[in-house]
Amino acid sequence: MSATVAGSTVARNYADALLALARKADDASGWGTMLRHVANAISEDVTLQQFLDSPRIPAEHKLGMLTRALGDKVPRIFMKFLQALVHNRRQTLIPAIADEYDTLLDASNGVVHARVTVARETSDADRDAIAARLSTATGKTVVPHLQVDPSILGGVVVRIGDTVMDGSLRRKLGLLRRKIGSRN
Repeated sequence: MSATVAGSTVARNYADALLALARKADDASGWGTMLRHVANAISEDVTLQQFLDSPRIPAEHKLGMLTRALGDKVPRIFMKFLQALVHNRRQTLIPAIADEYDTLLDASNGVVHARVTVARETSDADRDAIAARLSTATGKTVVPHLQVDPSILGGVVVRIGDTVMDGSLRRKLGLLRRKIGSRN
């Protein structure tokens, strides 16, 4: 198992545990927001990243900093969760845990994220139409994340999790080319 896959699995496990705690506190969305704020602070502040990443800085110093920064601003159990991450030397996974938490929370609310590739920039109306058609097709609320790739020529390529739906003009032309080629 690669380090990235292992890190992703560990992050998912921590996210799952935090989501269970958040549900027990009846504030899954609020805890997700708090976790996202902590993750963003770490991702955006190089000094904070280096401080948390450094093996030379004792865990007690890291815990003290977290307690001073967040102690009275977050629920006690949330703070204990962050402290457990530091004790287990998993504080560098906080951004990945936040991503996994968001994914788990969305999934539990029937929301899925789709990577949608289009040939050219689309209007807001087109984006809404794509979201509506995908939501109808999947039976879930789909949040499309559009990216432009002129090489698909037209149509769309949709990725939801491990599922790929390729409705690109490039693919259709390739199928037609093979069909015509097989007749000769």
